[in-house]
Amino acid sequence: MNTREAVALIAGAVPAPAGIWADVGAGDGTFTRALVELLGPGSRIYTVDRDERAVAALARWASKQAANVIPVTADFTRPFELPGLEEPSLDGILLANALHFVPDAGVVLARLTKRLRPAGLSAPAITATRPSSFGGVLYVAAADRLPDPQ
Repeated sequence: MNTREAVALIAGAVPAPAGIWADVGAGDGTFTRALVELLGPGSRIYTVDRDERAVAALARWASKQAANVIPVTADFTRPFELPGLEEPSLDGILLANALHFVPDAGVVLARLTKRLRPAGLSAPAITATRPSSFGGVLYVAAADRLPDPQ
């Protein structure tokens, strides 16, 4: 999948205003690049992966193309730090082709959602699908932040 295809796939799940996001399990950065395109230069995007080579490649790309991308080498299935960010501060988290490989996905997802700014989440809804080159279907699901009850 290329960046243009990734943008088309996730556009319905990513709101237009800039914010602070994390691409968790970023791999080679296809979806990080899509987030950069969708959120724009006023955003900050943490790209997290345990593969040091992939993170180094993203750091080289970001230094030339996207200063708002902060590469982080970490295993997202365990607690990790996002430099310069206090919790909860994220406006969104993208997990593309990552969470379904995690044995305790519910536990990991619960830990990750604690990084989101306070607010409840709606029930997830599928916003896009496409055939997978590995068989089956890729889908994008989004859970929107509910209004703060205050």
